[in-house]
Amino acid sequence: MAQQTAIPLDQMAHRLFGLVDALDVEAINELITDDCEEVDEISRSWRRGKAEVEAYFEEVLAAISDVHTDLRDLAVREWADTGVITCVIDQTYRYEGRNERVIAPTTLLLRREDGDWRIALMHTVPLPDAPAS
Repeated sequence: MAQQTAIPLDQMAHRLFGLVDALDVEAINELITDDCEEVDEISRSWRRGKAEVEAYFEEVLAAISDVHTDLRDLAVREWADTGVITCVIDQTYRYEGRNERVIAPTTLLLRREDGDWRIALMHTVPLPDAPAS
């Protein structure tokens, strides 16, 4: 594996969702910790550990196409070797021939390992469409 330059904490959300948009499961897997946890909104349960999180991304990203994610309301906090990023993702994609859109508050908890930030928790909660007024 080629040596990469460490990604600053404030760029990790952009890096992660850029890889999601590119459907690059292998590169996403390099960003997560061995004990990573992630919310699986399809089964409405947790995926725990690198193998389960990798399987989740492989399954989901194989089923969608034309992904585009915008990040807004991004906030970053850092305490020594722990970081948290909160944001709202606005994501569009194609699933089973249909255009889909998800707006979801998202939390990423990161831990510094060997000088690099790694994602230890991904928590994305899609919100239902706002009612028409």
